[in-house]
Amino acid sequence: MAGQRPDRKAEELARSRTLNPRPETVVDEAFASSEFFDARDLVQVKYEMVRRVENDGASVTDAAASFGFSRQSYYTAAAALTDGGLAALVPAKPGPRGAHKLTEEVLDHLEALRGEDPTLRSVELAEAVAEEFGVRVHPRSVERALARREATGSSKSG
Repeated sequence: MAGQRPDRKAEELARSRTLNPRPETVVDEAFASSEFFDARDLVQVKYEMVRRVENDGASVTDAAASFGFSRQSYYTAAAALTDGGLAALVPAKPGPRGAHKLTEEVLDHLEALRGEDPTLRSVELAEAVAEEFGVRVHPRSVERALARREATGSSKSG
């Protein structure tokens, strides 16, 4: 294994979250017979699946099976392509979206505390969240969430 060269394309696809986790399930003839098509490229695979149905008249069931996806995956990819173009076929970053611990209720509480004592620091506000809600948050997260709320004007007090 020491003499094996790294697969730079696979590395780049993985870095961009577009590496197909199951390239062996792509059995479409074009992918089997052409060097241009790469079953490891998830965006290319999804695009071609949608194109087969919309331009070539293939059935959704047949196209989905040929490209290693479910029918629902076809419909999701087709809608993403229509709504957001090719870039919409790139999978979203994994993980939480937004401040899931710092809910509106928590932020309301923090603003009330800050209203009573404007000298409270973010460390103290984070401790207050832990005491009141049983949720640990980083003081910097408190600062950012309160700043976002202030910038958008979604504060209860304003």
